[in-house]
Amino acid sequence: MADPAWKHDPEDHDFPAALDYLELILPRGEANRVVEELRQATTAIKKAKDILRASGLPLLGQDNVHVKSNIEKVQAGKKLSPVLLVRGRPLIVADGYHRICAIYALSEDLEVPCRLV
Repeated sequence: MADPAWKHDPEDHDFPAALDYLELILPRGEANRVVEELRQATTAIKKAKDILRASGLPLLGQDNVHVKSNIEKVQAGKKLSPVLLVRGRPLIVADGYHRICAIYALSEDLEVPCRLV
């Protein structure tokens, strides 16, 4: 079960953000297809530490303005949007990198809702 710090579904603005990123690494048509798959995917639960490990991305510190903002949201009782992930080697974090780092900072074992395609 996901931590109560999370919403069940991503926010509408998360999908265009994912598309902006994916268009940098995938052809436009493929990026659009992946985002549509993310919209239709069910929400799964993964641990923050496993997402970071699979992505190969560095952990951003709590001094990062976006990580800090997300930590403050959680501490204020606000819910974060699930992250958007694309399977591959490495795992692609299409949207939600700062949210993952914020949750990891609170505890690497916390669960993160995600859409995974």
